Amino acid sequence: MSILVIETATAACSAALVAGDEVLAAAHEVVGRGHAERLVPMIAELIERRARPDAVLVDCGPGSFTGVRVGLAAARAFALGWGVPVTGFSSLALLAAMAREEEAVGVAIPGGHGELFFQSYAPSLEALSPLRSMKPDEAAAALPERIVIGPGAPALIEARGWGEARETLPDARDAVLLTEALATLPPTPIYGRAPDAKLPA
Repeated sequence: MSILVIETATAACSAALVAGDEVLAAAHEVVGRGHAERLVPMIAELIERRARPDAVLVDCGPGSFTGVRVGLAAARAFALGWGVPVTGFSSLALLAAMAREEEAVGVAIPGGHGELFFQSYAPSLEALSPLRSMKPDEAAAALPERIVIGPGAPALIEARGWGEARETLPDARDAVLLTEALATLPPTPIYGRAPDAKLPA
């Protein structure tokens, strides 16, 4: 069974066609805010002259609000057009899987208002803490792991003053490292923090 994987939660835009633990084709670009313009052409290039994927797997966040929405909209559209199922995964879980460490790791991604989305993971990819969003100095005090991976890692390590930062961006091809439980989330956004807009009293 082949799966189209879509990842757009950070400055990177990536897509991959995978089957089991094999990566059939993949593309990864750092686009900043250009996900909407680059994602669909990237996918078209991947699946050209290949059989239609049997399922779609998409990054639900947390991360860039716009990037996450672009990825989810594309995933739902392709799944609807092809008549195949679509499921989701967390950007933080993907980064933890990419670390391939034998010790627990922290994962950090920039969020809104100068905050970081962060979470701790065991080598088994079991979440050791809930997803939180805090300023770097607050996050530094709340994340005890020596290794911190993700685009928010340098800010956290700088605020903490110790540890190892790996400024890694998520890559769709590494979704093959996720456990089944981590790759079967509902395809809905994981915002990681309360909305800024408030309903009138």
